[in-house]
Amino acid sequence: MMTEANHPITGDDLKAWGHRPGPAFPGLLARANAALAEGRAMDSVREMLSADLPPPAAPTLPRQPAGAVPLNINIRAEDPDEEKNLADVTATMTEVLKTPTAVAGSIMPDACPAGPLGTIPVGGVVATRNAIHPGMHSADICCSVMITDLGHVDPKAALDAASAITHFGPGGRDQGNRYTVSLDLMDEFRSNPFLKDGRMIHAAQAHMGTQGDGNHFLFIGRSRATGRVAMVTHHGSRGPGGLLYKYGMEVAERFRRELSPATLKQNAWIPADTQEGRDYWDALQIIRRWTKANHNALHQSVVERLRASPGDRYWNEHNFVFRRGDLYYHGKGATPAWGDYAADATGLTLIPLNMAQPVLVVRGRDAGHALGFAPHGAGRNFSRTEHKRRMGGVTPDQMLAAETKGLDIRFHAGAVDASELPSSYKPAEKVMRQIADYGLADVVDCIDPFGCIMAGDLPPAWQKHKRTRR
Repeated sequence: MMTEANHPITGDDLKAWGHRPGPAFPGLLARANAALAEGRAMDSVREMLSADLPPPAAPTLPRQPAGAVPLNINIRAEDPDEEKNLADVTATMTEVLKTPTAVAGSIMPDACPAGPLGTIPVGGVVATRNAIHPGMHSADICCSVMITDLGHVDPKAALDAASAITHFGPGGRDQGNRYTVSLDLMDEFRSNPFLKDGRMIHAAQAHMGTQGDGNHFLFIGRSRATGRVAMVTHHGSRGPGGLLYKYGMEVAERFRRELSPATLKQNAWIPADTQEGRDYWDALQIIRRWTKANHNALHQSVVERLRASPGDRYWNEHNFVFRRGDLYYHGKGATPAWGDYAADATGLTLIPLNMAQPVLVVRGRDAGHALGFAPHGAGRNFSRTEHKRRMGGVTPDQMLAAETKGLDIRFHAGAVDASELPSSYKPAEKVMRQIADYGLADVVDCIDPFGCIMAGDLPPAWQKHKRTRR
C-alpha cells in the first residue's frame, strides 16, 4: 500500500512551507526525507523543520512622496541657460529625495546634472539615516584638492618640475616608475573585504602618483596674501576608488532588491548597521588615506625637485560621505564647510574655479540651509558637447589663446580639450557672488593663476599620429 513515505519531499514542498532557497536548502531536504523514510508523517516533518524557517520578510520600503524631504536651494538663475540648468537640477534632486533613507537635501551654486533623472547632481548634498549610498559619492570617490605653499620659487620652474613628475591619462605607472605605497596602508587594503582582491591591490600600487583624465589638473599660482607660490592638485582615488564603487554598488543592489525594489538603482544603499555597511565605511576611510597619500606623493616630489622650503599643506575632498551624529552626509561635488569634518581638517578648504581664475581659499560657515557644505568649483550650465557646438568656427587653440592670455596652460596630450576651457564653466564671478550671498563660506585668500597642466579627455597626440599613419 502506498504511503506518504513513498513520495519524497521536494524543494517545492519546502518553499510552500515558507523556506527560502539558499545554502541551507540541501541540508533541509536531506533531513526532511530522512525523517519521512523513518515513517514520520508529512505534517510531522513540516513541524520538525519549522524551527529553521527564516524570519518573516520585512515590508519593503516605498519611495517617499515628492516634497516630503526638504530641499535647500542655494543657487539662483540669472540667464536662460542657468534657468534650464536649475530646473534640471531641481527635478533630479526631487527624485533623489524620494529615496526612503533621505532626510534632507541641498544644492550648491555650482550645481549641474550628472546623469539620468534621479541621479544626485554635481553640487548636491543628501543626508540619510543609517544608509551609505555608493551612487551618491560616485565612482570618483574622494575626488579632492590639495595645496602646498612652495615658498618664493620661480612659478615656471615649479610648473616645469610638476610637468616632469606628474602622470595624467588612463592606467597607472609602469613597473620601475612607481611610487611606493606604505606597507601599513597596503595591509589595511588586504584586511578589508572590499579592498583585498588582486585587481584592487595592483591598482593601489600602480596608480599611486597618477591624476587621471577629464577635469583633473595641476595648478601653479601665487597667493595674494603672502606673495608665495603655491601648487594645487585635483584628482580622486583613481583605480582603487573606481573598483570600490563597483563593488559597493553590487552590494547595495542586493539590499535594494530586498529592502526597497521601488528605489532607483542609482540610489541603492548599504545599511550602515550591517557588517557590509561597517566594512564599506572602513573601506571608504582607507581609500581616503590612499588618495591623500597620492596627492602627497606628487607634492613632495615637486618640493624635492625644486629644493623648495615649503610652508603649509592641506586638502579637502568633495566626492565623499561624512558622518555627523547619526546621519550620513553624501557630497557629490560639494565641499564640507565645518571645521572638524575630519581629523586632519584645518578649517580651510579650497574651491577651484577655472584655469584662468584663482583658486579660492575659504573658511566654511557650516550653514544649516546648506547642510554644512559649500561648492567645490564652478560647475557647468551646459554639456561639453553643447559647449563645442557653440564654439562655431573658432578652434580650440584660438579659444585657449583668447581665454587664458598671459597664462602657461599645458594639456598632457599636447592638444587642447575645449570642454575644459574657462568658457565651458559657469562664470567664476557669479559663483563667488552666490557663495557670499548664501552665506556658505568666507574667502580668506586667492591663489592667482600662473599656469596649469590640464588632463582633458582627448587621446594623446602620439595615438592620433599612429592612427593617421595606419
